[in-house]
Amino acid sequence: MPDFADIPGLTKLWTHTKGDPRITVALLDGTADIERGCFQGANVTKINSYWQEAIELDPKAIDAYREIQNSDEKSEVRQAKLKEAIPDEITLQILGAAFHATHVFSNIFGQPGTPVEGIAYKCRGINIPLGYGNDYYIDPINLARGINLAVDLGANIIHCAACRPNQTGIGHEILEKAVRQAQENNVLIVAPTGNNKGECWCLPAILPGVMSVGAMKDNGQVFKFSNWGGQYQQQGIIAPGENILGAQPGTEETVRQKGTSCAAPMVTAISALLMSLQLQQGASPDAEAVRAALTNSAIPCTLEDTEEVERCMLGKLNVAGAYQLLTGKQLEAVGVSAAEATSEEDVILEDSGVDVGEVIVDETSVVPAQENAPISFSLPVGENRESLTNVATNITAASGVEQNKIKPTKIAQSTHGVTPSARSNMIYALGTLGYDFGTEARRDSFKQLMPAVILDGVQVPANPYDGRQMADYLDANLYEGKSLIWTFNIELTPIYALRPVGAFADDIYETLQNMLAGEVEAEDHEDYIDRVSITGRLTDKTVKLFSGQTLPVVKINSPRGMYGWTVNSLIDNALESVRTERTEAEEEAIRKSLRSFLQRVYYDLRNLGQADRDRALNFAATNAFQATATISEAVAIGMELHSIEVEKSPFCRYNSNCWDVKLKFFNPDNTRRAKKVYRFTIDVSDLMPVTLGKVRSWSVPK
Repeated sequence: MPDFADIPGLTKLWTHTKGDPRITVALLDGTADIERGCFQGANVTKINSYWQEAIELDPKAIDAYREIQNSDEKSEVRQAKLKEAIPDEITLQILGAAFHATHVFSNIFGQPGTPVEGIAYKCRGINIPLGYGNDYYIDPINLARGINLAVDLGANIIHCAACRPNQTGIGHEILEKAVRQAQENNVLIVAPTGNNKGECWCLPAILPGVMSVGAMKDNGQVFKFSNWGGQYQQQGIIAPGENILGAQPGTEETVRQKGTSCAAPMVTAISALLMSLQLQQGASPDAEAVRAALTNSAIPCTLEDTEEVERCMLGKLNVAGAYQLLTGKQLEAVGVSAAEATSEEDVILEDSGVDVGEVIVDETSVVPAQENAPISFSLPVGENRESLTNVATNITAASGVEQNKIKPTKIAQSTHGVTPSARSNMIYALGTLGYDFGTEARRDSFKQLMPAVILDGVQVPANPYDGRQMADYLDANLYEGKSLIWTFNIELTPIYALRPVGAFADDIYETLQNMLAGEVEAEDHEDYIDRVSITGRLTDKTVKLFSGQTLPVVKINSPRGMYGWTVNSLIDNALESVRTERTEAEEEAIRKSLRSFLQRVYYDLRNLGQADRDRALNFAATNAFQATATISEAVAIGMELHSIEVEKSPFCRYNSNCWDVKLKFFNPDNTRRAKKVYRFTIDVSDLMPVTLGKVRSWSVPK
């Protein structure tokens, strides 16, 4: 395809929107080179995932890969030369993924007037590199973690650029849980169907509810390598996937590629435009409505397009038709000349045999996306991060409708009386505190102002990176805390930039200084802090750290909700609340279960504290007294903690937002005995969550 403007309907859609910075697209792929010229001025950032180490590649290896991969030689010859030039298999895989990610990212976010002009270049983009290994395909745990992280970061669309061949249509439990969490948070996931040349499927593209995308040639014919079949026939469409221009790492030279990996970004970017349009027209972005509009407006293929029309799945991408189903209006150019407005041959609903009306929404869940190049990905490092989701409400579908003759009805927005977990601008997060200087000049100013220190009898200049020295300096010069960039970290990775504001700003800065001072104390010191909580509101502003990392800014108006503690002291204090006639053995069992509960929240189920359910979970860990009361009752009958779940509460106060934290216990001496479930309710409608009512309990068979 010579130009994205050749996609029918896209030029007219651009006259309505070029994207909106409030719409975020997360790319799960390799490490994109966002320093290329096409990204200059783009609202894009890269988040190094907590489960893998960042890897720096040798520029010579990048050049060698590019030269060989872009040659006119056959694929087999290129692969042999690549292995010879870059013998380390892992490096070769990482390079392949980096080139892939840079190409995809540029298709979406490339800026006007640059070598690659993207489709939704005004939207916000986040690149989340996945881990690598010797598997040649993405590990489902890695993918689940990437989806969870994207949801935590507020993504509206997740573009997953990996594909794991699958012939069952069944995904790993952890992956399916992550997909359900994405659905609950109103996130659209787009994935290529894969390039395996037939009725072959990929995870997670084959999972129900994924926006699955195959590829067609410039002439509209379906590529024979584009996968089809199974669930694809109910949720897949094809999009332009030939001669797609994109960027490359380490150079301003562009390259043209083909495949389902090139077609899927078209759909992702157009979905971002449609969501931007929803937002700009005063509505909330509706992921399921956009997905339904794209699938229900697809233009069925004919024998001229392919000898086997089933390869086309639901049909071809129809921008004008999707716009019409979503808005109820025909797509017309605005703010351009009459000649420009009629310069392209748009396809509308009448042309596709689809009646104009309202869109039917399938009774399926939105699922994560994946891609198709044979790239190795590693098993994640550390603990498995399972999503705490239960199946959200499915949206009702019409039945008895003949495939490819779907009669649109209304886009369903009902949740059967239960509002799913949503991302708000309220934050209640658990982690650690840090600071940054932003610039070299600011760092040097602190170095000059801070007093010298004596080390081994020798006076040496101050080290502003020494937390102990910085805490002492701020203790004597609290106002200097305003010159720092305070960061909130999860496992040493900065996640938010904290900005105290309002009448209590001085008190907040003092709290931050106290937290920092506690973190640098020895672990046996009575003032030592190993965990903090923050509460505030996420803004649309960002701050760039000295390392180049860009962080979203969280405004903090009050020190309320800002706590610092150690696990041991929290457990000790919580035990005091239930220490009546407990035996020493019972106390030790309670301590063990409570520690297990806290460690799971801190490490296994860690989150960014944005989604309602996550804020409820984090508050449950902070308010360990209630958990202790629950645990003590279970321990008294000989049970131990089994699992933690969070689900929307069916009971709540008027105009509140309540979530149930469920602790499930089992009998270690008799696993056949029914499990005991304790449920307590947390209202997260305000910045500071609160607990409601009494703990409820019941037995379950498993």
